[in-house]
Amino acid sequence: MLATSVNFQQQILLGIPSELPTPKPYPADANRAPKRKDILSAEEKKLAIRNALRYFPADWHPTLAPEFAEELKKYGRIYMYRFRPDYKMYARPVAEYPAQSQQAAAIMLMIQNNLDPAVAQHPNELITYGGNGAVFQNWAQYLLTMQYLAQMTDDQTLHVYSGHPMGLFPSHPEAPRVVVTNGMMIPNYSKPDDWERYNALGVTQYGQMTAGSYMYIGPQGIVHGTTITVMNAFRKTLPEGATPHGHIFLTAGLGGMSGAQPKAGNIVGCITICAEVNPKAAIKRHEQGWVDVLIDNIDDLVQQVKAAQADKATVSFAYIGNIVEVWERFYTENIHIQLGSDQTSLHNPWSGGYYPLGYSFEEANELMRNDPEAFELAVKATLRRHATAVNQHTARGTYFFDYGNAFLLEASRAGADVMAENGIDFKYPSYVQDILGPMCFDFGFGPFRWVCASGEAKDLDHTDAIAAKVLEEIKATAPAEIQQQLADNIHWIKNAKTNQLVVGSQARILYADAEGRAKIALAFNQAIANGELSGPVVLGRDHHDVSGTDSPYRETSNIYDGSKFTADMAIHNVIGDSFRGATWVSIHNGGGVGWGEVINGGFGMLLDGSAEAAVRLQQMLFFDVNNGIARRSWARNKGSIQAIQREMDRTPGLKVTLAQLVDDELIDGLGV
Repeated sequence: MLATSVNFQQQILLGIPSELPTPKPYPADANRAPKRKDILSAEEKKLAIRNALRYFPADWHPTLAPEFAEELKKYGRIYMYRFRPDYKMYARPVAEYPAQSQQAAAIMLMIQNNLDPAVAQHPNELITYGGNGAVFQNWAQYLLTMQYLAQMTDDQTLHVYSGHPMGLFPSHPEAPRVVVTNGMMIPNYSKPDDWERYNALGVTQYGQMTAGSYMYIGPQGIVHGTTITVMNAFRKTLPEGATPHGHIFLTAGLGGMSGAQPKAGNIVGCITICAEVNPKAAIKRHEQGWVDVLIDNIDDLVQQVKAAQADKATVSFAYIGNIVEVWERFYTENIHIQLGSDQTSLHNPWSGGYYPLGYSFEEANELMRNDPEAFELAVKATLRRHATAVNQHTARGTYFFDYGNAFLLEASRAGADVMAENGIDFKYPSYVQDILGPMCFDFGFGPFRWVCASGEAKDLDHTDAIAAKVLEEIKATAPAEIQQQLADNIHWIKNAKTNQLVVGSQARILYADAEGRAKIALAFNQAIANGELSGPVVLGRDHHDVSGTDSPYRETSNIYDGSKFTADMAIHNVIGDSFRGATWVSIHNGGGVGWGEVINGGFGMLLDGSAEAAVRLQQMLFFDVNNGIARRSWARNKGSIQAIQREMDRTPGLKVTLAQLVDDELIDGLGV
């Protein structure tokens, strides 16, 4: 074995090093996380330092205490930069991890993938995407978690509290190997400033959706959902038979998951313009091939977009600047925008999720840190101006949809003109309300994903072929209501390699229903058993799915029975998955729409070719999807009523309470 590999394994087994490492300079070219709000009192700052020091021997405290105090002062958090490991961070083949449990080794692989600089937004701060979506709060937590996973047997479970590995507890082989919670606050302590305070204290974190679940696979994770959304938005708005060629999709955000937008636009065949204020984020996506053209001058952008329209081109532009400039300039230039949206991280508006007009990126970051009240006022003013420009375009025929990142929610809180006439609803729909909800989620279609733990590209190619074959077989006898979804996904998976979607691990995503997920997974498991694949496969999904997330402004925004503000579904999802065979489960407060705005749950599952894995995957994947379909059918969603009835016909053991439909005229005539 190579010396570097041995060194890597030894470092993993060591956990917290036995000797105090020397301080590490911050990488000059790194994309640094925003400086956080200075919100702690003097006594709370002392507590934050005490909390950080408890990971280390007392004789190190005189050295580390002033260092951690300085980190807290400069960054608003204690990240423990000194303890960043020296080895390269990426998803190694699963066999290279020192582990007694193959399931634990697979989790180690996924953790490292989430922190790979090619994947993560702010890897030095352990933040994967969204500006604050963290895998861990600090490097001590990472070191201890990896050590525990290396020591773990299949008779133990690791419990992780918001990044902190509480410890290994005896369990049994059918239990999850890891249980993760992130940000699970008492309800009255779940405002944005509560996150700032308690995260600074080192006692909770924001796991986003898949960052804290170790299931992020780079922008590919959302390319597919974005592709489906944009494709069907064009189908909704263009005349029958027309193509997206030469039509504009205007949006914003190239950090983290939102980097998927230009790639999705290219797959759909339109002109995509995506504004991004952080030059490093835009350059990174351009270098990775996710966007075609980089432009930092609005005049050049106008000229090139007009030329692309004339040529009916398929091309994506990254504009380094503020999205509001583009909306306003395109209006004066009379450039028609067919589709408009926004995918900046407005779930995190005061800490780098959205930037105000009139400031450079660096100036805005200084304002955010030094005068947060002025920064907040500037953001709100920009949101009002942003909404005004959108309204001008929609009056000319633009179809604008909220991408569930809290754009409309925060714009409304800023006093922007985004409310419907009833003063309750927004004037623009969530993409889940108009597209993904009725077309996909209600029928059980959602973002099923897998990672080839061997690290071999040939294994990913083979799994792509297996998935395509399974979907074609299902499509042959599927009902008319899901034919389009199956056709879109067959097209997607057959072209996935050509679209160069892999960043980090050898991963893939497609939308499938319960039948599709289980049959694809069974075929993978058999291929492992037969030796057709050279290693195991990790299954997972985005939390942005049928069943895992209760989010009233996004995933459950097309639930109309009043229950969209409840979180029973997500909690049942995680508990139900945990005893049906998941390798790890996670539950988070917060996600793509913000801290305190959503509860979402996820899972990971290792397929190793065994008969036991075949049983687990069928039990767990069936519940993971149908839990959500049952809830949606009870809300009287038409597609879900059809889908759950079909599942009961296929599965005698499934018996779901069905809603009796009520005549609207009867209710309207009551005079209440």
